[in-house]
Amino acid sequence: MNTYSWDCKTVDTYPTHSELTDVVYNVHWRLTGVDESGEHQATVIGTQTISVETLDASSFVSFDSLTEADVIGWVEAEMGAERVAELQASVDSQIADKIAPKSVTKTIGAVVETPVEADAPVDETAPAE
Repeated sequence: MNTYSWDCKTVDTYPTHSELTDVVYNVHWRLTGVDESGEHQATVIGTQTISVETLDASSFVSFDSLTEADVIGWVEAEMGAERVAELQASVDSQIADKIAPKSVTKTIGAVVETPVEADAPVDETAPAE
């Protein structure tokens, strides 16, 4: 099972809106998923407009008091559960492809180096350079 985390720290604000200041109206988000082993991760990014038309002073959170958790809640609410699930499924698919790729890009004629194991025997009969 993959775990997900949001990064919603970058926002666009209206300097003033309905007598309020620094009103967040757009969020630049990043959703990252990591597999159980912690070895594979994938990220999707985007922006989400936040509805400010119904905003009033009683529900307004000043920018200085705003937390990332507040913004994540707004983003998820604006997107809706179905869209959040779609984004998580996209991340899951990317992680699955990293674990078991369906396609690999290779270059014809490229030299592939084989790693030498640390305790592999050394051929002492090779001529010295």
